[in-house]
Amino acid sequence: MFKNKYLRFIIFFIVNFLALGLGVLLMNNGPKTEWYTNLNQAPWTPVNWVFGVAWSTIMFCFSFYITKLTLEFNYLDKRLITLFTVQWFLNVCWNFVFFNQHLTELGLVVIILLWLLIGYFTFNYLKKIKWYTVLIVPYLIWMTIATSLNAYIVFYN
Repeated sequence: MFKNKYLRFIIFFIVNFLALGLGVLLMNNGPKTEWYTNLNQAPWTPVNWVFGVAWSTIMFCFSFYITKLTLEFNYLDKRLITLFTVQWFLNVCWNFVFFNQHLTELGLVVIILLWLLIGYFTFNYLKKIKWYTVLIVPYLIWMTIATSLNAYIVFYN
């Protein structure tokens, strides 16, 4: 089942972009709310349109990355599927916790866990998939930036 790499990529692509869509719904227009715009934000906070471009690029690349991993391992590898699922959940959950519920400290915990998980993906599978690891690097870089933005809000508000 799902031995075709193209079908596998399409499935991961849909699942990853579903996370983005669900995250947008759960944030309840968060970046445009008075609560968020009145926060003391980090000076390196990108303009709003950058977030959409960054996340679209990240999820496109991550779909290739996770497809490659599942081709190297059994596609139903419990550990890999669990890690992917936890990553998906944390990614979606952060939007709700931070923007919808305004729980910036809990948001920081969630985003740190997500950053650590993406770091684990990056370095744990490096020897197995070698140069394909470059496909997850944008995710790791963006999570580093996003974590710093969340931390700044926690510490300066």
